[in-house]
Amino acid sequence: MDYVKGIFKNRPNRFIAEVEVEGKLEIAHVPNTGRCKELLVDNAVVWLKPSDNPNRKTKFSLHFVENKGVLVSLYSQQANSIAYEAIINGKIKELSCYDFHQREKTVDNSRIDIYLANENEECYVEVKGVTLIVDGEARFPDAPTERGAKHLKELMKLKKEGNRCCVFFLIQHPLGKFFRPNWENDPVFSQTLNDAYEAGVEILVYRCDNQLDGIELVPESLDFDLGQSLSDGIVND
Repeated sequence: MDYVKGIFKNRPNRFIAEVEVEGKLEIAHVPNTGRCKELLVDNAVVWLKPSDNPNRKTKFSLHFVENKGVLVSLYSQQANSIAYEAIINGKIKELSCYDFHQREKTVDNSRIDIYLANENEECYVEVKGVTLIVDGEARFPDAPTERGAKHLKELMKLKKEGNRCCVFFLIQHPLGKFFRPNWENDPVFSQTLNDAYEAGVEILVYRCDNQLDGIELVPESLDFDLGQSLSDGIVND
């Protein structure tokens, strides 16, 4: 895929960014509703996907930002596709025992990202993309998310009904080596994640290798700690 290089200038709201492309100020769609304040800093190098759709309000979508010498993927919805393809291709050893795979399974009034099944059990997987890194520690979310806590409660309900359930954290920043919930910015989600884990919902953590010519999941699971961090690297705002 051909990308256009840009320089980040401003983010007027969570949906758009002002970027400089070949000396001209352009408006780009940001496909990530998180704050990303530690990534989208003044004059950061970004990589944009151009659109040929004349009906679009923005000419570009902001897919990558350079941070600490690596490419970070800001296309949060892509996390679901990456996880799904990795499962199908057997790269997630914990989820390699299923012969039926489906995207966006509707359950009651909700949609679960991935549904898996074999002759013995059903498995529901909710995927969360992670971009916030503090000293190599990946944290989610980077902003409070009631929707994220709701997803965890849905998994707990499905687990109670006898299904296998997993929350899959895909670290989209290559420098993430370890996962912890972001107690500092969202204690409700963090506590709900603890409750879900105690209820039998599994937690899987993997990371991506990001390149402009493609994104691949690294087929090695990472460790996590659900306790509150002693680090003071995050400041509430």
